[in-house]
Amino acid sequence: MCLLLGATGVGKTLLVKRLQKLSSRDGKDDLGEPPPTRPTECTAAQYLALVSRCAQVGTNLTDIVAHRKITIRELGGCMSPIWSSYYGNCHSLLFMMDASNPTQLSASCMQLLSLLSAEELAESSVLILFNKIDLPCYMTMEEIKSLMRLPDITACAKQSITTAEISARNGTGLETVLGWLQDQHRASS
Repeated sequence: MCLLLGATGVGKTLLVKRLQKLSSRDGKDDLGEPPPTRPTECTAAQYLALVSRCAQVGTNLTDIVAHRKITIRELGGCMSPIWSSYYGNCHSLLFMMDASNPTQLSASCMQLLSLLSAEELAESSVLILFNKIDLPCYMTMEEIKSLMRLPDITACAKQSITTAEISARNGTGLETVLGWLQDQHRASS
């Protein structure tokens, strides 16, 4: 199981759809136009219902076939208070951030620190994705690393951490993400 986590609106649903298409193609075609997405984010009423009855509102399960089947569980950003209930079967973690939204960066950094300190995720490999690099206002990897103090975070983390700049919209960097997933889940077989 691979968890895909991140704040609301960072592009998690589009990433999953694009990875699924990328993994199913024969390598001859491009990814085409981005598919329509329906956010996994839930309303306050849905969230309360979720907490009270443990339903699957705000999640997507998607299988990617990359040498073997990899199941990606995408959890909406509004579900962050209960993300920990999904850590148990997690082999790898994709954590997505919006590289074009500096105001969201500190909240995303706090979420990342919480994930990295979770004992259940101590053995999980982590890929931090900086999405939306196709937008003119995106921050460079160097700017983000500096603002987040990412070298300090990775030095103290128990997990193996990798980073990648991507655009789920135009497909930039998605081969890298798929390759990382293949490597992580090949090692677990």
